[in-house]
Amino acid sequence: MASQSLTEYERKRLENIKRNDEMMSSLKLHSKALQLSSSTNNKRLRNESKVYKTSPDKKPKSKTAPIVIRRSLRSQGLPPETSFQDDNFSSPTKNSPKTPPPKSILTKLGPLTMKQAYMGDDSSASDRVLIDTVKDMSDNAPLNVKSGGVVVGNEGCLDLGSMILKPENIARVMPGKILNVEFFPCKDRTMIVAGNKFGNVVFWDVESEQDEGRNDGIYLYQPHRAPVSGFSIQPFSLSKVFSSCYDGFIRLLDFEKESFDLVYSTDGTIFSLSQRPQDPNGLCFSEGNNGMVNFWDTRVGKSSSSWMLHDSRINTIDFNPENTNLMATSSTDGSACIWDLRHTDAHRPKYLKIVDHKRAVHSAYFSPTGSCLATTSLDDHVGILSGADFMNTSMVFHNNHTGRWISSFRAIWGWDDSYLFVGNMKRAVDVISTDRDITTLQSSDMSAIPCRFAVHPYKVGTLAAATSGGQIYLWTQS
Repeated sequence: MASQSLTEYERKRLENIKRNDEMMSSLKLHSKALQLSSSTNNKRLRNESKVYKTSPDKKPKSKTAPIVIRRSLRSQGLPPETSFQDDNFSSPTKNSPKTPPPKSILTKLGPLTMKQAYMGDDSSASDRVLIDTVKDMSDNAPLNVKSGGVVVGNEGCLDLGSMILKPENIARVMPGKILNVEFFPCKDRTMIVAGNKFGNVVFWDVESEQDEGRNDGIYLYQPHRAPVSGFSIQPFSLSKVFSSCYDGFIRLLDFEKESFDLVYSTDGTIFSLSQRPQDPNGLCFSEGNNGMVNFWDTRVGKSSSSWMLHDSRINTIDFNPENTNLMATSSTDGSACIWDLRHTDAHRPKYLKIVDHKRAVHSAYFSPTGSCLATTSLDDHVGILSGADFMNTSMVFHNNHTGRWISSFRAIWGWDDSYLFVGNMKRAVDVISTDRDITTLQSSDMSAIPCRFAVHPYKVGTLAAATSGGQIYLWTQS
């Protein structure tokens, strides 16, 4: 009865099972599988029965792992670890650079003498020339400047057509990518300071060769171990140069004391540095990737205020030369802001104007009169803000895609509010007017792409253009 209740499918299934069993029995597969399983089990049992002896040279491992107490580098009195890459660099100077200072010197929390940081072979002679020159510049600065008077004394008008690049005004002053370049605000001399991605700081005394006749005027130091992110030189104190670095250090080069003093240290990264005009004791710098700005009083060694102003790192900080209560910041979050420091709430100052770009903004600088602001962004635009409360905004298309190996472009103002200087990917300098016209300065002697710029505050037409190969091209007005 049971077989009659089966369906056709079930009957065929039972027939297939019976046929498969008969085939496996004829091949003796079941007995072979049992023999193989028995052999494997016996081998495992023999291995487990073996006694392994420990070598007398080896100590048994501890069953409990040691407890390691982690301490931050700052609590240990050390800066954050930053990789340093050397470069096969042949100095253009007669004083070939020596071996970089040891790590223990570079990272110590305290003064670093100029002799320790100097990378020339004969520091007792050539380094002394620079120190004496800067001291003399500082002593002979005009009294109105030393008391906080007007810095820029623009005498004469700029003729772009007369700007030339002479071969003797080209020098490879340091290894690697130059990130910052500045002129000393001195009427009687052309002195340049620059910093690179390796933590080097270089001084180029352009007139040194013809004045001194002893060297080419290039002095290379290494007070930092990571990219130099900014400089600040007050016109009434030329013998003091502040420098900031990605390693979280701010140092003060004091030519009177002949040392790089440590002013500030942090576990974070310092991306930019600035000083309010006529304020020799106050520093303003951006710290970390969270858009924080810190105001530091060097007299008491503590922060007077700090604010979170952006959602990401702040690339530049600049103060309005006419109204020092206005501060401009540029950020990787794609915005640039003008802040009024007179009006603050519990969290941050009130912003007067915000400019949105589609990509990171690498710079925001006020014009010489303070009535305009220029922004430079990776979205291939240079923004120009003008008018009452900077309400008028115009965008000028400009190729700002420098790539990985070239420093980002940062447009700077010239000697008035009518034009900007910015790099050109075809090894030239673009001059953008506020009327959105673009003129290009070209020279067959310019063999690299200029990225970072500085104008001499007292010599109209003197423009320094720095490259990612360590060169500086000095344009002058004929």
